[in-house]
Amino acid sequence: MKTKKTNVLLVDLVGLLKKESHKNAAPIWRDIAKRLERSRRLWSEVNVGHLTRVCEDGETIVVPGKLLGAGEIDKKLTVAAFDFSSSAELKIKEAGGKTITIEELVKANPKGSGVRIMG
Repeated sequence: MKTKKTNVLLVDLVGLLKKESHKNAAPIWRDIAKRLERSRRLWSEVNVGHLTRVCEDGETIVVPGKLLGAGEIDKKLTVAAFDFSSSAELKIKEAGGKTITIEELVKANPKGSGVRIMG
């Protein structure tokens, strides 16, 4: 038997992602919704140091899980995640980037063009 999610914000976000995916023919949002529907222990946990190694300056990144603060970052990135550690948020802002919610990213970029999934 499959258990249901009890976090109302998460359930609403998954619904929004699926709706926007269908409406805008953007499979990236459906992919993220499927990842967030999984058990929380299977969610991605990405460190900011990993973003430094694999991302280019100015990219838009989405983490379907939590962004953690281990490592250093020196690139201006726009990062959307379900959750951020306080140190990760601080490091990204100090590097000149910005942190947003996944919902804000969907509203700003409904087609999902130019967005990379990490994790």
